Amino acid sequence: MHPVQPAAGGRPPVGLSTSCSYPESTTAAFEIAGRLGYDGVEVMVWTDPVSQDAGALRRLVEHYGVPVLSVHAPTLLLTQRIWGRGDPWGKVEKSCEVAAELGAGTVVVHPPFRWQREYAAGFVEGVRALEASTGVVLAVENMFPWRARGREVVAYAPGWDPTHVGYDHLTLDLSHAATSGRNSLELTRAFGERLAHVHLCDGSGSMKDEHLVPGDGAQPCAEVLQHLAATGFTGAVVAEVNTRRARGRAAREHELARTLAFAREHLAAPATTPGAGA
Repeated sequence: MHPVQPAAGGRPPVGLSTSCSYPESTTAAFEIAGRLGYDGVEVMVWTDPVSQDAGALRRLVEHYGVPVLSVHAPTLLLTQRIWGRGDPWGKVEKSCEVAAELGAGTVVVHPPFRWQREYAAGFVEGVRALEASTGVVLAVENMFPWRARGREVVAYAPGWDPTHVGYDHLTLDLSHAATSGRNSLELTRAFGERLAHVHLCDGSGSMKDEHLVPGDGAQPCAEVLQHLAATGFTGAVVAEVNTRRARGRAAREHELARTLAFAREHLAAPATTPGAGA
C-alpha cells in the first residue's frame, strides 16, 4: 500500500478535489491547489480528457508541484461511459492503474447501482481482491437514499450506507451524511479504523447533495476534524466543495481558501466535544 504522507506537523494532508474547479478544468484545479497551498489533489475522473490521462496528470504534478493524493473512479451516474460503457470493474481497475502510476495510495469508489447486478453481486470480494493485487486502497464512499415523489428509491446495492458491509476501507463524505440524515461525527466513530479517506464539505440536511463549504451547513465538521486529529487518522482529508455558482475565479478561490483554512484550523485543534477522542 502507498502510505499517505503526513503534512507539516504530522497532521493529515488536506487535498483539493478537481471537482471543486468545475466548470473550470482539471488543470485549473491543480493551479488553484498550488496557489492556495493545498497539500495535493484528488483527481475526479470526469469528461475532461486530462482527468483520464495519467501522462497529462503527471505533467500537471510536475508543473504545479502538487501531488495526486487520490483518484475518484468514474463510478458516478454521469460518468458511466468513461473508460468503457459496459464494464464497471474495468473502470475501477483503470483507476487503480492511474493511481499507482501517479503515486496515489487511494481510489475512491461508490457502491454499485442496483441495476448492475453482476458487479454488485461480487463487489465486496472484488474490492478486497483488487486491493491485494494492486496495493492501492479502495475506499468505498457513503452515499444517500434517492427520493422521488416523497418515496425512497433503492439505487445502490447492497445499499447506500457502508457501515455494516464488509469493506476494509471507507470514505466519509460529510455532504452525503447530511443528505441521508446522518450525523457525520457518529459515522466517523462507527467507521472506526476502516475510515481511510474523508471528503470535507457540509450540508444543511436537505434532499439535495449540497457540498457546502464546511461550517456553512449543519454537520459537525469541526468536531469530525478534531476527532481525526485526536485519534491519529492517517488518511487524507480532501475538500469536495461545490463552487459552480461562484462568480468567477476569485470567488471560487475565496470559497476554497475558506475550506482549507477551516480544515487546517480544526485538524490542529484538540478535540473539544465529549468523547471526540474516544
